[in-house]
Amino acid sequence: MKDKRLQQAGNQQEDRDGAVRVTDRRRVYLDQDSEEPTGTEFEQPNLKPSYVEELEARTLAAEKLVQEVQGRFDQLRQQLQRETDETRQRLNKSADERATAEKARFISSLLPMMDDLYRAIDAAAGDAPRDAVLKGIRGIATSFENALANAGVEPVKSVGEPFDPEMHEAVDTAETTPELDGKVVGEYGRGFKMGDRLLRPARVKVGRSTGHARQASE
Repeated sequence: MKDKRLQQAGNQQEDRDGAVRVTDRRRVYLDQDSEEPTGTEFEQPNLKPSYVEELEARTLAAEKLVQEVQGRFDQLRQQLQRETDETRQRLNKSADERATAEKARFISSLLPMMDDLYRAIDAAAGDAPRDAVLKGIRGIATSFENALANAGVEPVKSVGEPFDPEMHEAVDTAETTPELDGKVVGEYGRGFKMGDRLLRPARVKVGRSTGHARQASE
């Protein structure tokens, strides 16, 4: 023991002469059987109450459901838009086809009258009797009126009817008896309508009694 102290004293004396060197011979022995190395971070415990976790889970599920519903809604809206566009195109095409068919039928009904008109022209040019030519022309006019009637066109009533500015166009006046005052007494051009739509007003002469004309002038 005494020798050991003497040796330590000698070492300290030797160290005074030079730099003091300290050697730490301590060693840390870890348990080799331990599975967790030194410095391992331990998992923090979950401090959230169970009802908070349940609410969060429900919120996530609700958000997912909303996204699914929104996606389905967008898909249905796009599908409905496509079907609407296709239906509109089919209806427009069908309407155009009906209009074209109606126009073709109307023109087809006019073709025989054109043939009769040319025959009447040939008859007049060939010195045919006047009565025969007039009869042919009247027949053409009748056929034309029938074609218009089949297309829904009807003439506007004028002569003997009260003057109607919605249906008649007054181009002249004539002095008449009081009972014909304000009534159509002559027609210069026939008017036509189709249903409630006026195609052309009738060009008419309107009667004005002498007394009414005098009052208007005064």
